[in-house]
Amino acid sequence: MSFKEGTELKIRVKPKDDCNVFSINIGHDDENIALHFNPRFDYGGDSNVIVFNSLSGGCWGDEHREGIFPFSRGEECKFYINFNNEQFYIKLPDGSMVNFPNRLGDVKYKYFDVSGDAKIVGIKIK
Repeated sequence: MSFKEGTELKIRVKPKDDCNVFSINIGHDDENIALHFNPRFDYGGDSNVIVFNSLSGGCWGDEHREGIFPFSRGEECKFYINFNNEQFYIKLPDGSMVNFPNRLGDVKYKYFDVSGDAKIVGIKIK
């Protein structure tokens, strides 16, 4: 799978009824992640917050925290991601927009990983 600048990634996900955390990672490989999108219901001392970060050469950058949290345990939702060489643009399930810097600065990524207490219902790139 290849995700390029100018395309949109649509993700439908259903957090489990007892979900504490899930994450979606987009990048080149598991050591170079341009976007770590990490909604936390209750994890590591965080409650109802989205944590964003990037990983370069295996080293994490500074975390960015977003207080908007339009996710509910057990309820399917969808959100959209697109990007350019400077920013990722994420449209959350409630329609609000958040941005995160594209710290790796590339315009094409082939690595996609989902982990945690959620099930991917669908993925589309268009």
